[in-house]
Amino acid sequence: MVAVSTVIGYGILLTVHTAVAAIATRFFRIRLTTRWGAALYAALLIPLLLVVSTMVLSGPFGIGTAAGDRTTALVVVIGIPLTLGIAIDLLWMPHPDEVELPDTTG
Repeated sequence: MVAVSTVIGYGILLTVHTAVAAIATRFFRIRLTTRWGAALYAALLIPLLLVVSTMVLSGPFGIGTAAGDRTTALVVVIGIPLTLGIAIDLLWMPHPDEVELPDTTG
């Protein structure tokens, strides 16, 4: 049986990783001029960022030690947040070209 602290830890990691994936996807869409470049960076660098973040965040707190199944942990901590983060940026946020920025020349 999974401990309550493990479920709470996974919930925190899921929330943090979803925010990181959405922000990183937005960053790649704004900075890169091609669609393929942003998609390639999102597909390769965001999972790497999430793996490093998982190692940093879960190490001191022992999150995931009672889960038992490594595949489930990877799907919950990396797969779902990556999918949600990209979906949030692509479907919910306006396209970077449609956002009007204030004039800073004064």
